[in-house]
Amino acid sequence: MTIIESAVEINLPIEKVYAFLSDLNNYQELMPENIYNWSSTTNEASFTIQNMAKLAIKISSRIENQEIIALPTEKPPFDIELKWTVTANENGSTTAKHIISADLNMMMKMLAAGPLQKLVDYQTQKLKEILG
Repeated sequence: MTIIESAVEINLPIEKVYAFLSDLNNYQELMPENIYNWSSTTNEASFTIQNMAKLAIKISSRIENQEIIALPTEKPPFDIELKWTVTANENGSTTAKHIISADLNMMMKMLAAGPLQKLVDYQTQKLKEILG
């Protein structure tokens, strides 16, 4: 299993960061330009990644003010789990960590690990920009 992660500190209480991340409608704001055909509800989202694939995800579990896990609803090219964890810091801010776990063979790892790392880094930075 390949684990790709990125963390960011946000100057908001954990409840606000969790509330934003627990609604998939908000994720469109976290996506780079190569994502299009976006469609979402609170619990599900589908989109197309330019030159790659169409993906549909659904929140499979929520632990309030701790974590949100989303899994593909259709069979993806490889097994993948998208997870956000939130942790309260002593100064009143929140650390949000985006973790992608993907079952990649060696060839897929060479092709996908870089773009997936760019995606999680982009999404954590966008989260910080949006929530300040």
